[in-house]
Amino acid sequence: MATNPLEEPVQEEEVNLQEPAKVILFNDEIHTFEEVIGQLIKAIKCTESKAEALAWEVHTTGKAIVYAGEMIKCVEVSSILEEIALMTQIEV
Repeated sequence: MATNPLEEPVQEEEVNLQEPAKVILFNDEIHTFEEVIGQLIKAIKCTESKAEALAWEVHTTGKAIVYAGEMIKCVEVSSILEEIALMTQIEV
């Protein structure tokens, strides 16, 4: 029975090692550059030039990591991007 309490901290440590999580934004043929740039600024609080560079990366490569950090913040960023139906994915 002493092994169960010892296993739990190990599991918590494994979760911590998985961070930072990453938000990936995928290209689509629906949204304009202006829409994507505006939503990126809102979601990750970046400059317009940074948002434009990310939008071009998404456009030319099909996807881009637009944020990396704690899982809770990744969920927030992803939710904001998805407000206008942008396609995102969170990876750990």
